[in-house]
Amino acid sequence: MSLSEKEVEHIAELAKIKITEKEKKQFTKQFNEILQFFHQLDEIDISLIKPTFHVVDIKNRFRDDNIEPTLSSDETLKNAPKTEKNFVKAPKLFD
Repeated sequence: MSLSEKEVEHIAELAKIKITEKEKKQFTKQFNEILQFFHQLDEIDISLIKPTFHVVDIKNRFRDDNIEPTLSSDETLKNAPKTEKNFVKAPKLFD
């Protein structure tokens, strides 16, 4: 399979980029070289290789979801630069 200049032009439109005629020819050549490389990979016999999701055996390490005491409002607000009525006071974003 190879890409035509028309298809490269369509890809550029989808990517919302403008390309010159010179770039269109250059990208067509480069895309086709990349596709040729993938065709070489298709020729490799992988029938004896077991499918894997990860190359390394990785397991999720979730902690137990334990209920623990939380900070009081006073402890939570003591490091806030400004507070008002038990809330953190932030600067206005809009007038």
